[in-house]
Amino acid sequence: MRYESGCDTRRGGFTAQQRRERVRLEAAERFERGDGNRAIAADLPVTVRSVERWRQAWRQGGSSGLESKGPQSLPRLSERQFGQLEGELEKGPLAHGWEDQRWTLARIKTLIGRRFHVSYTVQGVWKPMRRNGRSCQQPVRRAIERDDGAVEMWKKQVWPQVRAQWRRSEPGWCSRTRPGSR
Repeated sequence: MRYESGCDTRRGGFTAQQRRERVRLEAAERFERGDGNRAIAADLPVTVRSVERWRQAWRQGGSSGLESKGPQSLPRLSERQFGQLEGELEKGPLAHGWEDQRWTLARIKTLIGRRFHVSYTVQGVWKPMRRNGRSCQQPVRRAIERDDGAVEMWKKQVWPQVRAQWRRSEPGWCSRTRPGSR
């Protein structure tokens, strides 16, 4: 799935980096009030260790010490290269020699290596894809032989009979259903 803007509107219109910075700045307000690390970590869904690091940065630089300093590393693909990658992805996997129409991280990694001579790990491919608005799509897997009509008929006609026989034949099968049945 592709999102049109770099801003994720599903979460209040803020990017992930902006949300993280807002959490750190909220922690700074709590530091000023004298709240403890455990209480802050419990209220803001973060680890106590993160709050400890933030408190140390806050002591050294105040609230400005908790502001984002940007990404820790530069992206391996430039904006122009990523635009070219988008074009290659639009062509589909068949155009690049794969037998079906599924883009997997391993296939995208291979495509990046072939096209741009840049090495990524399979897990590392996900980061630039997500940063540029791609989301993970998982196809529903169903057996080719599956007959949906037969499944529905079995659920409506056969399963109630099996369930009724099963319940009659094993009363108290679970020790929690009846007190003292242990």
